[in-house]
Amino acid sequence: MAALYKKCAVLPCEGRSIALDTSAIIVCAGNATRMQGVNKILLPLGDTNVIGMSMRAFEACPSVAEIILVCRDCDRQEIEQTAERLGIQKLTAITIGGHTRQESVQNGLRKLSRSTEYVAIHDGARPLVKPEQIERTIHDARVFGGATLGAPVKDTIKAVSDGLITDTPPRHTLYLTQTPQVFRRRLYFEGVDFALEHGLDFTDDCQLVEAIGGKVYMTVGDYTNIKITTPEDAAIAQAILKQQEEQA
Repeated sequence: MAALYKKCAVLPCEGRSIALDTSAIIVCAGNATRMQGVNKILLPLGDTNVIGMSMRAFEACPSVAEIILVCRDCDRQEIEQTAERLGIQKLTAITIGGHTRQESVQNGLRKLSRSTEYVAIHDGARPLVKPEQIERTIHDARVFGGATLGAPVKDTIKAVSDGLITDTPPRHTLYLTQTPQVFRRRLYFEGVDFALEHGLDFTDDCQLVEAIGGKVYMTVGDYTNIKITTPEDAAIAQAILKQQEEQA
């Protein structure tokens, strides 16, 4: 694996400088319950597998200095082999996940380089995220302190209690929240400390920042950035990738 970055580098890009100041934590430590026991992150996809696609997207991002991967111990060896086959140079650490997603992310935080200014947290099971989407989200986080990739909902959403509709939120205010979710390091750590102090456990990293009154910008992405959760999702991801390759 590449050595940890000791200082923040700056790269030129289209007439402006891009800071190499972001650490990506890719989380893939789930137990695959909804995949009927199949390990979704190691499913074949394109010329590699699901986690390989995710790593490659962050490898291609000018702003990303390092990649930290959080996984199950039983998957570690195959993930390392995948990274080696793909020539992933930014992978600096692989660590083992916790009992919850929040614990898994915290394990990844312990591996951050000291020079890290922004943390990008990504679900390893979202393999079709595009490098340009990651870069836009990082840019927005630099402006607002936090940003998440997402897409407007297509359907009318109903709030339901005991089987009865209680509310119909205006559709134009609703977004499907995706990843990466990017935060200024200090702001995110404040959210983590708050959650630990109050015994809170969130499934969404934005909630950590929202809990301390922080603002998170919604960076608009697209509907191809799906999360592979069920066997049907894997088939959809293959179809999307094939269509993208045909259009390229």
